Amino acid sequence: MNDKKTHVFKLSKEKEVRLKAALKSNLARRKAQAKARDRATKTEEKDDG
Repeated sequence: MNDKKTHVFKLSKEKEVRLKAALKSNLARRKAQAKARDRATKTEEKDDG
């Protein structure tokens, strides 16, 4: 019975690590997208002005 609890705990830790990694990569991607949008907006403003 103790082995089962340990196994479940290990799986939850692995899941937590995967979720943290996914969150970190998603935030990095969103940050890059925001920078790209900002650059595109600034380029359009220069072309208009």
